[in-house]
Amino acid sequence: MRVKKTLSKHAQKGFTLIEMMVVVVVIGLLAAMIGPRLFNQVEKAQRVRIKQDIRAIESALKFYRLDNYSYPSQSDGLEALLTAPGGSSGGRWNGPYLEEVPVDPFQQPYEYSNPGTRGKEIEVFTLGKSQAPGGDGVEKDWGSWNINEIP
Repeated sequence: MRVKKTLSKHAQKGFTLIEMMVVVVVIGLLAAMIGPRLFNQVEKAQRVRIKQDIRAIESALKFYRLDNYSYPSQSDGLEALLTAPGGSSGGRWNGPYLEEVPVDPFQQPYEYSNPGTRGKEIEVFTLGKSQAPGGDGVEKDWGSWNINEIP
């Protein structure tokens, strides 16, 4: 005797709404647990990059000073590390001292101060994401005066 299997009219052909909601809740919980850790790592990487960039620029400025007996003027800025300034005396410029002047993690050029305003002879700094003085977190100003505070 042969038994035929028949599908009932209401046979399940996919996921129920409850199953979909459970999956969405689980994904949401995972994102809530992993998200803050991921974003914290992004901010940490930005701070480390700022520290490395500022140290590289300061090192190039020191080589510039060895050749030219002074740091670039405020008006010459960091571009003096790439091309000889117009007033370079005696042809002592022996650059370029950098392949290119790096930009901060927020795609803004680093600032340069000569003379420095925070206790250093010269200062290289970024105003953070806000591009305004002050702030906390990604908005904080990082410069040659406080890069040693970067964790």
